[in-house]
Amino acid sequence: MKKFEELGVSQVVCEALHHRGIKEATLVQEQSIPVVRSGQDVIVQAQTGTGKTLAFLLPICEKIKANVPAIQALVIAPTRELALQTAKVAAYVGEAAGVQSLVIYGGQNIERQKQKLGRNPQLIIGTPGRLLDHLRRKTIDISHVNKIVIDEADEMLHMGFIEDVNILLDQIAKDRQIMLFSATMPERVRGLANRYMHVPQQITIQTEHVTLDEIKQVAVDTTEDTKIDKLCELINTYQPYLAMVFCHTKQRVSMVTMALARRGYLVDELHGDLSQAQRTMVLRSFREAKLQILVATDIAARGLDIEGVTHVVNYDIPRDTEAYIHRIGRTGRAGQEGMAVTFVNARQHDQLHRIESGIRSHIQKQKSERSLQRTKMRTKAEETDHADKGKGGKKPAPLNRYATAKGAPHKGRNVQKSRNRTNVKTKTNAGHRAKLGKKVK
Repeated sequence: MKKFEELGVSQVVCEALHHRGIKEATLVQEQSIPVVRSGQDVIVQAQTGTGKTLAFLLPICEKIKANVPAIQALVIAPTRELALQTAKVAAYVGEAAGVQSLVIYGGQNIERQKQKLGRNPQLIIGTPGRLLDHLRRKTIDISHVNKIVIDEADEMLHMGFIEDVNILLDQIAKDRQIMLFSATMPERVRGLANRYMHVPQQITIQTEHVTLDEIKQVAVDTTEDTKIDKLCELINTYQPYLAMVFCHTKQRVSMVTMALARRGYLVDELHGDLSQAQRTMVLRSFREAKLQILVATDIAARGLDIEGVTHVVNYDIPRDTEAYIHRIGRTGRAGQEGMAVTFVNARQHDQLHRIESGIRSHIQKQKSERSLQRTKMRTKAEETDHADKGKGGKKPAPLNRYATAKGAPHKGRNVQKSRNRTNVKTKTNAGHRAKLGKKVK
């Protein structure tokens, strides 16, 4: 790993990074920073948790002209959480580089945002819907923007924001530099790149070496009836500092949250039905460890960078490999170790195998109590058999197909059939003797 000084990052920015314990560049930063600094369009395919935010913010902030009071760079993020996380990094990098930044997203007071836009920030970080809202109101001018980042482009597609992104790209300067960051490359994302980007440099970071190495992955057999009990058992066993539990729907999130709260755990929920104030309060409590467990939908799987998340539990198995990686990427960040537990039932093992194939890694299986009991009984039977052989005892012949499941006093012999054969033989002999008697007379 290279140091940021070796990548040409200014000394004052390097000191700001060192102050936060960031001394060496990650692989995606090492490969992306020189390309972004050169002014080329770039497509970076890398999973969450690899350090993509600094990969584009460091060179962008150093290229922005601090003495020009106009918006020069734009970062588009799919969710409020990701926008806020990016803004937090931009705040200390921008302060060191002399760049003013502003984050805008839905749920905020738009009049207050208009006032802040009037202070001429040079870097805007925002969600597509709110950016378009300001464009329609003519409270934002992005015609001078010549550096634009599309972060988590595949998530933009899934959330239906690709058309909004197209509108925003049509409004920026013609001599622009576009940086596209995405975990996967669906066809429509490639189409967007082909339409707007000029001979982009391609950078791909292999998943298995950057995202999953520090995460212990376990799959646990459960049934729907035993999931809550198993979740509580895991929490009591592993004693996580902070844990995130992922469910498919808001209703499931609320159900799991209530069940854990009734059992005395420090828990809260995070999903799309919460207001921005509620979401902010929940995340603040979780970051400050006033909560031990955060139950969330997949909306929280992207963009959240919370220090101290030691465990992730997939209460509902992810629908695909991408969702799995984004979920478990909440732990094992910045080189720290983490643990990810996935609940599966008997019908979901094919889905688990597809995830294993996607991540090119084996997920350790933890057997259910029934399986463990069967294994224990089998082992005990083998030990007993081995002990009998050691004493010189004769091993009993296995029961044949006529024996009952629990064994039978006839030791597997078909007593009825034997009795029938005996009766037939007796009758035959008696008949033969009777015939002989007649002949003698």
